[in-house]
Amino acid sequence: MDKSVILLVEDNPDDVQLIIRSLKRSKISNEIIVVSDGEEALEWLFCEGRYADRDTDVEPAVILLDIRMPKVDGLEVLERLRADARTQYYPVVMLTSSREEEDLLRSYELGANSYVRKPVDFSEFSKAVQQLSLFWLLVNERVSKRV
Repeated sequence: MDKSVILLVEDNPDDVQLIIRSLKRSKISNEIIVVSDGEEALEWLFCEGRYADRDTDVEPAVILLDIRMPKVDGLEVLERLRADARTQYYPVVMLTSSREEEDLLRSYELGANSYVRKPVDFSEFSKAVQQLSLFWLLVNERVSKRV
């Protein structure tokens, strides 16, 4: 049984709802785990703090990671993921409204698999999320931590 989930790391509740709605429209059956800041994301990913007892067989098929968040920003989360052998191969899509060229460059330097700017238009945003989910969940081959 596939225990892969979508880990959505997003602090904007409106964007969370839009992303979830778009994923459901794509008929994606993976569970969607939502965390609202980078600190919580790291706890979930490394089974620490409030997630110390979570099932370690559950892995993210893809991580949708915002950059601008409270506590720990998305770039720091990405850096920590890539520095740890347990998480270094998880697919990470930076899904952000940042228009800063520095964020784009830094994301790729740190090992992001993709960088997608959130379109302002609702239908464009929904379409972008649907395309992302179809690629990362159905087309992409991912490395299992069990390798």
